[in-house]
Amino acid sequence: MAGYRKLGRTSSQRKALLRNQVTNLIYHGRIVTTEAKAKEIRKITEGLIAMAVREKDNFEMVNVEQKVPKTDVDGKRVREVVDGKRQTVYDTVSKEIKKDSPSRLHARRQMKKVLYTVKEVPTEAAGRKKGTREIDLTNKLFDEIAPKYANRNGGYTRIIKIGPRKGDAAMEVVIELV
Repeated sequence: MAGYRKLGRTSSQRKALLRNQVTNLIYHGRIVTTEAKAKEIRKITEGLIAMAVREKDNFEMVNVEQKVPKTDVDGKRVREVVDGKRQTVYDTVSKEIKKDSPSRLHARRQMKKVLYTVKEVPTEAAGRKKGTREIDLTNKLFDEIAPKYANRNGGYTRIIKIGPRKGDAAMEVVIELV
């Protein structure tokens, strides 16, 4: 007996399907799918959330100084002449960033292996590139989902049966984050 469900697909199709559904579950919080798919999605999602819970506080805050070009009111770079050449003028800006520990970085890369990138498009600019932004689901896992489940030992998802599907009578379920 196999350790996983094949779902009537080739391995590449199955992997893409599961990655897509896990990504949507983490992004939306709940999805509707068949029972067999939901049980496979649950395994992957619970592993990712457990990894995020384990590594959620494993970072340090670091001050970084960076050179940033000065800009005028129009947003163009300020240039001045030095020794007959035009050079951009820079300001030094101090910024506080999170520096991941090696184990958290490894966890982040493992999550990126499973999750697809999500692009959020505003409704008024649908179909256009302007205003789209990429959502980092690994940050969402570490910053929003992991603190919510910090004192919980597993069982991060819930499967609720909603009845057979009309077309092929496959049992449909709602899988959601608890």
